[in-house]
Amino acid sequence: MAGSFVLTVTQLNTYVKSLLDGDVKLANIFIAGEISNFTGHYRSGHLYFTLKDEKCAVSAVMFSRYAARLRFRPADGMKVIARGKVSVYEAAGRYQLYIEDMQPEGIGALSLAFEQLKNKLEKEGLFAAERKKPIPRFPEKIGVITSPTGAAVHDIITVLGRRYPAARIIFCPVLVQGENAAPQITDAIGRFNRAGCADVIILGRGGGSIEDLWAFNEESVARAVAASRIPIISAVGHETDFTICDFAADLRAPTPSAAAELAVPDAAELLYSVLYQKDRMLRAMSAKTGSSKERIDGFMKSRVFTNPLGAVETRRINLDGTVSRLNKAVKDKMSKSRALLSETGLRLNSLSPLSVLGRGYAAVYGRNGKSLSSVEGIGTGDKITVKMSDGELGCTVNSKAVKRSVKNSFASEAEKYE
Repeated sequence: MAGSFVLTVTQLNTYVKSLLDGDVKLANIFIAGEISNFTGHYRSGHLYFTLKDEKCAVSAVMFSRYAARLRFRPADGMKVIARGKVSVYEAAGRYQLYIEDMQPEGIGALSLAFEQLKNKLEKEGLFAAERKKPIPRFPEKIGVITSPTGAAVHDIITVLGRRYPAARIIFCPVLVQGENAAPQITDAIGRFNRAGCADVIILGRGGGSIEDLWAFNEESVARAVAASRIPIISAVGHETDFTICDFAADLRAPTPSAAAELAVPDAAELLYSVLYQKDRMLRAMSAKTGSSKERIDGFMKSRVFTNPLGAVETRRINLDGTVSRLNKAVKDKMSKSRALLSETGLRLNSLSPLSVLGRGYAAVYGRNGKSLSSVEGIGTGDKITVKMSDGELGCTVNSKAVKRSVKNSFASEAEKYE
């Protein structure tokens, strides 16, 4: 072909790149689009993604030196406005956007970063109520972390000195805005915890823009606050300002002055409370003493104290009556017992063998001294002893006769005495 020449792929891509790089209109442009195919290279820190609208898409890259400045984390579906230049990636022959700065569309980058970090830490449970430590009621040492030149430190010291002069203030000055603020705040919290030199820490600063307060929205500060063994009161900005530090702290105060009021009790109120309780105790003791005195006076007017022997006499009379009744009961019991004994004696005497002998009967004993109640077993010529009421007779049996009627008569006689 006349007038034509052959180019290599590299020459072509280099030529196209030079054309794009030389176009001033493409050297600094703003592009609005939606992020898709987002990839964050965790080693290099470079960000790769695609920006698209309803019809087209374009590749984009954001190198780590620019990505590190982002206050938010890009994600698929996020609409952004990017600033950068258009050039060609020669190795692939692909033109793309080289982004140097990027902002969320419709919302500020800092506001988005705030919400992203807040949601992340909240899901981790960093703001959970059960993690909050109680603020000691009577702290002896109060740590203060803030700027040495701001109004906040003056307000805190003034309020603490007025409300609770017994407490000792330990001040750790730090930067409260700028790139070095967050590291200094984190280090100060760590130093207080390592030394254990405070019972409670007040962390804060005066008001300002979201950029001025951003050190208190850093993740490192939030984690240091949450991890602190010493309770922390966050007092950043004004009442309407909220930071991530406020959510991570054990207590949030609307202003530095309010933080000082929350950190310590009011000595004047404590004194009033002590005096009030003292007065209540005195009045209660007086009322109790008066009531006890009235009871004692009532006791003193009773018969027990006015006539103490009266009760003794009454009980003595009762005792005499009881003794008299006991004596009568004993006598009656003895009389009845004597009569019963006499009756029983008469009955026993009537049944006595001697009494029977006295009525003309006799008792007969054999040779072995055993009493004989029957003629059976006694033979003629046997020696027997006849015992009578006034003596004994030694006899010899000359004859023996068994008479049933006689035996029955003795049985009948015996039955009368049973």
